[in-house]
Amino acid sequence: MHPQLEKLVQLQRAETRLKELQAGLDDVPRQRAVQEEALVAERGRLDAARAELEQSQRTRRQKEGELQALEARRDKYKGQLREVKTNKEYSAMLHEIEGVEREIRAVEDSILVELERAEGLEAAVRNEQADFRQAEERHKAELVRLAGQQRQLEEQRAVAQAERDGVAAGLPGEMVERFQRVAKVRGTAVAEARDGLCLQCHVQLRPQLFMEVKRNEELIQCPSCSRVLFYEPPAPTSDFSS
Repeated sequence: MHPQLEKLVQLQRAETRLKELQAGLDDVPRQRAVQEEALVAERGRLDAARAELEQSQRTRRQKEGELQALEARRDKYKGQLREVKTNKEYSAMLHEIEGVEREIRAVEDSILVELERAEGLEAAVRNEQADFRQAEERHKAELVRLAGQQRQLEEQRAVAQAERDGVAAGLPGEMVERFQRVAKVRGTAVAEARDGLCLQCHVQLRPQLFMEVKRNEELIQCPSCSRVLFYEPPAPTSDFSS
């Protein structure tokens, strides 16, 4: 292979590797954000369960206050019952007491409902707390993993950058500039040719041009995308047939 063509291929591979590593680094903050969102969502479920329990407890306390007020009214009426002087007044007072007692029973029933509901909500809160603790552990472990991944990618990027710079240093400056101009427009500046095609833009090459490319003896640009073309001979196959 032409020495400069070989270096251009190496440069392209180094550039591609750098882009892959940078894409991995750029994805780390996104992964962290996903982890944060998952933890916030888990925390939201726990907070919602606690809020529902607190609301149930407030409702029960409110009902218990109503019950105390009703019982005080009933006791007052019973005290007044001893002071009435006529059967009509007595009957009226009994009617009032019965009405209050009906209200008391209704409130007692509602308090029992809230107590039963609170039992279920307390269990739900305990479950959510356990889930949140597990989510926190997963979150911490994932942040540790992401930090390690980031360090590894940064180290690999530094090595790849040094390799890329070393390859570029072995090429004429104007060739590197031309490489960068094409790469800026096309994404890559070097393309493999195979089966008569440029594998990047998929344009059919003239047979004579493809034959010249296959020799890898000179720098040939794709007439369609301007990428420098090279040919990778197929790996030899072994015949083990008896």
